[in-house]
Amino acid sequence: MLTTLGNITMGITERRQRQKEEVRASILSAAWQLVSTEGWQAMSIRKIADAIEYSVPVIYDHFENKEAILLEFTKQGFRLLNDTIKKATAPYTEPEAQIEAIAYAYWNFAFDNNEYYQLMYGMGLPGCDTVAQISELKDFTGLVMDPINRMMEKSGNKDAEAFLKLHTFWSMLHGMVSINMMNKGNSRDELNMMVLKDFIKGFISGIKV
Repeated sequence: MLTTLGNITMGITERRQRQKEEVRASILSAAWQLVSTEGWQAMSIRKIADAIEYSVPVIYDHFENKEAILLEFTKQGFRLLNDTIKKATAPYTEPEAQIEAIAYAYWNFAFDNNEYYQLMYGMGLPGCDTVAQISELKDFTGLVMDPINRMMEKSGNKDAEAFLKLHTFWSMLHGMVSINMMNKGNSRDELNMMVLKDFIKGFISGIKV
């Protein structure tokens, strides 16, 4: 009898957990639809509740506020970016080739995943506190830092500082991406590719000096 009651209780618990996960998934799906059609600035808890035909308190049972939902998308975005970078660098062993692969992968990711990218950088480049709190961001910085550190070891350039080089690389890439997004031009036209190539070459040369 006790075993039966235990199984029933476990079944109820599992069903409730499954229902909770389904509602959470519905919230995120509706939120993403709003982001895709209206932009992340226009997303609101009320709009999400109306879209999935639940009351506002139900949304707050799963997410503390709108920012918590946006944070979830930010994490998803960096997971996708990290996967993209890992695939791009896998064929190469030399750090210079890996840095070049990272730059092109980052560039293509930004324009292939415009909504994610704008969410990930809605308030600009994440600061050190944000990086420390979000594991996906820490993973991203680690993926870029690794070839930078190995390039510095090869060059013997004692004047280079790895953390500074990371932020230079990241800031320049993000700046170029942002300019193109604002101008709504062709991100892959000849001039953009020339500028990107020139930046990569200069960045690598700067470490090798």
